[in-house]
Amino acid sequence: MTSPAAPARRRVLLAAPRGYCAGVDRAVQTVEKALELHGAPVYVRKEIVHNQHVVATLRERGAIFVDETDEVPEGSLVVFSAHGVAPVVHTEAAERSLRTIDATCPLVTKVHNEARRFAAQDYDILLIGHEGHEEVIGTSGEAPEHIHLVDGPDDVANVQVRNPEHVVWLSQTTLSVDETVATVGKLRERFPALVDPPSDDICYATQNRQVAVKQMAGQCDLFLVVGSRNSSNSVRLVEVAREYGAKDAHLIDHAGEVDETWLDGVGTIGVSSGASVPEVLVRGLLEYLAERGFGDVEEVRSAEETLLFSLPKELRGMKEQRRPGA
Repeated sequence: MTSPAAPARRRVLLAAPRGYCAGVDRAVQTVEKALELHGAPVYVRKEIVHNQHVVATLRERGAIFVDETDEVPEGSLVVFSAHGVAPVVHTEAAERSLRTIDATCPLVTKVHNEARRFAAQDYDILLIGHEGHEEVIGTSGEAPEHIHLVDGPDDVANVQVRNPEHVVWLSQTTLSVDETVATVGKLRERFPALVDPPSDDICYATQNRQVAVKQMAGQCDLFLVVGSRNSSNSVRLVEVAREYGAKDAHLIDHAGEVDETWLDGVGTIGVSSGASVPEVLVRGLLEYLAERGFGDVEEVRSAEETLLFSLPKELRGMKEQRRPGA
């Protein structure tokens, strides 16, 4: 008589690193500190980071999110998001006498600086990124007459430049490493003299989270990435999981979005989170899974992250100005 097959071992592989990167942590702290020092309201242009939970939490504390600076009352305090803004936004803010705090991630600022430098040398700049993404809009605004957007490998054929011998590429910081490599490869076929940026533009945290998912995906029947749908790096993690062997993969904002039918017949679940996701949301997902028999959690660490960014200089200056009257 044949014995029934033993049920598959239920476990969770938890990616590390995951969640908040240094730039996101700095941006969220910037809004929190501004509220603490100045009280509500503090205006924020665009979402400070692409995560619904973070935005809702800050809104409850008194942050008011707007799309453009002309929605901010004259003379008010406004924070620019981690994704960066074009120079014209700073000009518009000055015209409205707005007090500004720039929470742009320093790694995005690095790309802005590269764009200005290559534009000053009259390069055609091929910016690899997704059309309409706030980071791409901000970077393009640094040198609009020099920058050409390249939205993935399939867009390479559409690129037109003035001098094929004087071309450089830059990239959005939150892209898929693999897609960026593929796009650069196609660009180099068209433009053999293509110049590389002085250092890798893709954010260290984006790369680390993708590497962790790659290492785990082949062992996973289901991969769950915690992150919002407008978070480019979170969307990429789902794509990486599928590409590297996960049988199924989904992006969820929180545990409440899990469809229980996804768990049917599943033995191993991979879990990671995008770079703008607070750990409390991951913990909520792990509790949800534990209640459904997936209480065995094994952390899979692929890198250590120790980078920290200081708060924006504007905020440090404001803090010092407040102390005498405190």
